Amino acid sequence: MAPHHSHHLSRRPAARRPAPTSAVRQPAATSQAGADRAVAGSPGSHGAPRQAPQGSAGRRRVAPVVTTALVTGLVLTGCAGPGEAGAGGSTPADPTPGGTLRFALGAAPQGVDPQQVGSNVSIYVARQLADSLTDQDPATGEIEPWLAESWDVSDDLTHFTFHLRDGVTFSDGSALDSADVRASFDAIAGDLGATAPLAASYLAGYERTEAPDDRTATVVFDAPNAQFLQATSTVSLAILAEETAQADPAERLQGDVVGSGPFVLESYTQDKGAVLTRRDGYDWAPEPAAHAGEAYLDRIEFSVVPESGVRAGGLASDQFDAVGDVLPQDVPQVEGSGGAVLTRANPGVPFVLQPNLTRPPLDDVEVRRALLPAIDRQELVDTVLSDAFEPATGILASTTPGYADLSDQLAFDPEEAGRILDDAGWVPGEDGIRVKDGTPLQIEVTYTPVFTGSGPVLELVAQQLRAVGVDLTLRQLTAAEQTTAQDSGDYDLYYYNVTRADADILRTQFSTAQRNLSLREPDDVVDPLLDEQLGEADPGARDALVADAQRAILDEGLAVPLFELAQSIGVRGDVHGVTFDASSRLLFHDAWIEQE
Repeated sequence: MAPHHSHHLSRRPAARRPAPTSAVRQPAATSQAGADRAVAGSPGSHGAPRQAPQGSAGRRRVAPVVTTALVTGLVLTGCAGPGEAGAGGSTPADPTPGGTLRFALGAAPQGVDPQQVGSNVSIYVARQLADSLTDQDPATGEIEPWLAESWDVSDDLTHFTFHLRDGVTFSDGSALDSADVRASFDAIAGDLGATAPLAASYLAGYERTEAPDDRTATVVFDAPNAQFLQATSTVSLAILAEETAQADPAERLQGDVVGSGPFVLESYTQDKGAVLTRRDGYDWAPEPAAHAGEAYLDRIEFSVVPESGVRAGGLASDQFDAVGDVLPQDVPQVEGSGGAVLTRANPGVPFVLQPNLTRPPLDDVEVRRALLPAIDRQELVDTVLSDAFEPATGILASTTPGYADLSDQLAFDPEEAGRILDDAGWVPGEDGIRVKDGTPLQIEVTYTPVFTGSGPVLELVAQQLRAVGVDLTLRQLTAAEQTTAQDSGDYDLYYYNVTRADADILRTQFSTAQRNLSLREPDDVVDPLLDEQLGEADPGARDALVADAQRAILDEGLAVPLFELAQSIGVRGDVHGVTFDASSRLLFHDAWIEQE
């Protein structure tokens, strides 16, 4: 084993942290620089000012690349300054503990197990129940302590030793120890991986977790794993109690989960919602949080309200305190009632159409390449979405570390799209749809409306493609049906996005050894680049490999990028401290409601 380097972690002074907030959409606001997720704390058991963690001296992180893209590209609308309310008004001097926050989700969660769920609405619930070994600061991209107060990483990136924080307990009262870390990772790398593919991809090459004592866990890989430290900050690798690792995966999704988070699950009803209650005694929030103690809210009640207008109307009429997926037509109603829209861009893979290379006509690389210039991405944003969203300019969202700007290859040019199809033998038919050897150029896109704007976006994409002679039909499925279609390869184009603040998400999605939605065979270009970046410790060299991989993916037409997802959350004027993590998932530890 290569020698370990011990890295010293600088600590902030034990003083009240400044109070930058999440981005707030305000009338006539223009785009500004990114903001932290933290809001001001206050004295008392709930709002104690952030203190420097106690224990052994920390070690400096061997963190993933921290690029300006992560910092400056996060906020897409006006930014509330220090001390301002979440809704853009004047914030009372101190947070007021208590109350119930009623949150309307735009779609039903898949379940509540942090390690298995992947959709934003699912993570809004699941993240509140469990903590991770590390945290990624949403303002800087740096890796910070959480359940681990420090760590060591071997020079060859195969051994990651975490020194666990003392005093952490799970919701059943049991103390966090290294056996829980081992059980969580063993489960994900084992049988649970089949239903937790994203988490399993983060543990590629996993050999074991050593637990020499209760406070030390060493995770061992059979090859260098440059992305793993950042992965330990994600909800997918949240640490759960050992008993949860032994539970049935289906039962875990329904609520058989024991975590160490600031809230506990009171109830979960599939397709209906969930109720969380504050965890008594919680005192180990990560460094970027605004306060260290228990959550301010007594309860969070999540309900499923698919219609965006109903959600916005419910917010304006005091049926809800916060709502997800605010669409452009609903913004005036939210703001007109004294509320605000909080926005933050998602890093990772933007919404894309990923082709199944085993099915014609997408087995023809020229057809895939023709789709790239045939789509007017700016029109998607201007017509269906809002200025909180950005047209895709590459295979990665522009806020992702390692992002490469490939906008030149994605420029709208229907004449070029037609030329490519002409050269490939696809000629216009009588109805305008191109034909080759008697076969019309028909393609079907499979999707689920987890993001409520998906249907209108794809309808506009279909109109744009028809203008160049491609007949795109839409096939809307439930989440369960889409999983079945994915597993069986029953799709032409697969519509999705996936969020992660690390460029290794490309390997997860496009490597033939990982998710490989294109169902392609191994190659000597894309796969080697994705594998090589995983073992590269030098940030600059890793960025270069990732950039080459992005270009290669686009050159082969392995994805058709559409737009970058942004979270758009409506909150009432008396709601404060609802924040986003580095992956733009909601956090409620610092959230509070003005009390009468």
